[in-house]
Amino acid sequence: MLDLLEVAAEPNRRRLLQLLARGEATVTELASEFPVSRSAISQHLLLLAEVGLVSARKDGRNRYYRLEEQGMARLREQFDAFWTTELDQLVADASELKSKNITQGDS
Repeated sequence: MLDLLEVAAEPNRRRLLQLLARGEATVTELASEFPVSRSAISQHLLLLAEVGLVSARKDGRNRYYRLEEQGMARLREQFDAFWTTELDQLVADASELKSKNITQGDS
C-alpha cells in the first residue's frame, strides 16, 4: 500500500496538487507547467489517483483531473497528526533543556 504523505511529497506531484487546487485541468494543460513529458505527468496523476488525492472524468478525447475532497482531507489529517506529535516533542525537549539550564545556572 502506498503512503499518502510520501506520494504527495514528491515535488512534481505536489505542484500538480497546487495546480489542481485552482480547478479541473487536462493532462495537456497541466503538462504545460512542467519541463517533463506529458507521459510523465500522466504517470504522476495516476499515482495521485491511486491514493485518492485526485480523480478524473472523461469528456470526449480529454480527461479532466480534479482534487478529491476526501483524499485531500485524509492528507491534511495525516499531516496534522505528524505535526502535532512533532510539536509536542519539540515543546517537551525545550522544557527539558530549560530545566537543565536553570539547574546548571543555580550551581
